[in-house]
Amino acid sequence: MAPEERGDSQARHDPEGVRAQLDRILASPEFLAPERGRRFLQYIVEETLEGHGDQLKAFAIAQAVFGRDASFDAQNDPVVRIEAGRIRRALERYYLVCGSGDPIQITIPKGGYAPHFSSDEGSTPGGAATPPNRQGHVPGHERPLRYRDLLLPIGIPALFGAIAVLALIRPIESYLSPQKTPAAPAASTLMGKTRMVVEPFAALGGTARAADFAKGLVDQLIAKLMKVDSLVVLAPGRSGMETTGSLFNLQGSTVVEGTVLHLHVRLVNGADGAVVWANQYERELRDQTILDVEDEIAAQIIMEISSSRKLSGAGPLP
Repeated sequence: MAPEERGDSQARHDPEGVRAQLDRILASPEFLAPERGRRFLQYIVEETLEGHGDQLKAFAIAQAVFGRDASFDAQNDPVVRIEAGRIRRALERYYLVCGSGDPIQITIPKGGYAPHFSSDEGSTPGGAATPPNRQGHVPGHERPLRYRDLLLPIGIPALFGAIAVLALIRPIESYLSPQKTPAAPAASTLMGKTRMVVEPFAALGGTARAADFAKGLVDQLIAKLMKVDSLVVLAPGRSGMETTGSLFNLQGSTVVEGTVLHLHVRLVNGADGAVVWANQYERELRDQTILDVEDEIAAQIIMEISSSRKLSGAGPLP
């Protein structure tokens, strides 16, 4: 069955290596997740390493991580599903921004809560592959002589002779052919693009719900802005990098009063500090999930920014 295969796959990884990778992620400033999201990630990783990955259900997680009681109903309280989606996005952003060289990649496949651990080292579901015999045949069984074996002593000297002839022809060709302008390095494609810094949104009122929404909305904005070819999305604090092009800072603040969300967003020109665009949004959270509200508002913000003529240098945004 699929759950058993997944459990076997996770068991083949070194637990200490996975725990070291988890500590690396939690200590990174690029892993944008609230405290309860970090507890969620630690819990599901530890449970999987202990061999309990097939028991990671919403009911057990809600009680162990979020303090829910025995009356918890996942249909009426989607806290586990929402937090899992937020941690999936936070992990994707971490590996995209700064974790591409890490030895182990931790992901949470959709459709469940058991994490998956992968690395650059090759592995097969059935176990380690047997290395091929250096001689290419079973010891004690000599293979028959082939025509290829007779051609090798002739073919290798012929190959070196052809290389020597080409080495003589190439300098002559360089005199007869016009010199081509060397292609610009790939890094130059970033020159002149509009740079965008999505700063962490301020959560006013001191409520955990406002703080969670602010972090989730920033993740949604970064994910959508990175799909725009004419933009370079920078991590907070990296706006001083040496490159040409316009620089804009996207800032905002959130506050939740009861079930009503109030959001203020502004776009600031990094060159002179002028506010080039600003807007405010209000949403009723009673009949919507936080993820749906984050996605809808992020799409609306990008659409309104794209219509601003003051955003010079950036092409149309999706």
